[in-house]
Amino acid sequence: MQQILKYFPNLSERQKEQLQQLDALYHDWNAKINVISRKDIDNLYEHHVLHSLGIAQYINFRAGTTVMDLGTGGGFPGIPLAIMFPEVKFHLVDSTKKKILVCDEVIKGLGLQNVTTRWCRAEEEKGKFDFVVSRAVMPLADLVKICRKNVAKECHNALPNGLICLKGGELDSETYPMKNSVEIVPLSDYFSEPFFETKKVVYLPL
Repeated sequence: MQQILKYFPNLSERQKEQLQQLDALYHDWNAKINVISRKDIDNLYEHHVLHSLGIAQYINFRAGTTVMDLGTGGGFPGIPLAIMFPEVKFHLVDSTKKKILVCDEVIKGLGLQNVTTRWCRAEEEKGKFDFVVSRAVMPLADLVKICRKNVAKECHNALPNGLICLKGGELDSETYPMKNSVEIVPLSDYFSEPFFETKKVVYLPL
């Protein structure tokens, strides 16, 4: 939790409280339904929460923005971002029912009012959003194919609407076909922990 405050010192008491609660909620639910690997649950704040908040370092969503988290898993990056941006609406989608169940319970436990969830395949979600976010779900080209239909035309933010992903490792071949429009920012620009050395935010306007 201290790691979060190190980078986000201006959080409200409510936000600090909600972030604090994540630890017990995820430990509790992960024991019943495994959404975070057992050996990684103790790195919850660095590997999952702070990693998700890399998107909050990259873009400051305006109030009223709508965001879909595609393949949310246990709620990353959507739930940490929803805590960070209480005036933004998040819609979490995953094709695995038990993962959405965990998301629902965590959302309820935190009292988040700005998050909805849906258990479905991404292809089935027809809603329109300003941005689609995702964390290492699939190759970028596949992601674009699936979520292009979900990106609204009208823009409300400093960045044009599009896709914002968290990815790791070598991305040159994956992003080559869209190299003229894609922006890749190393998370090591924002966070000093070794974990982030190979991690990146990838933004593609759609």
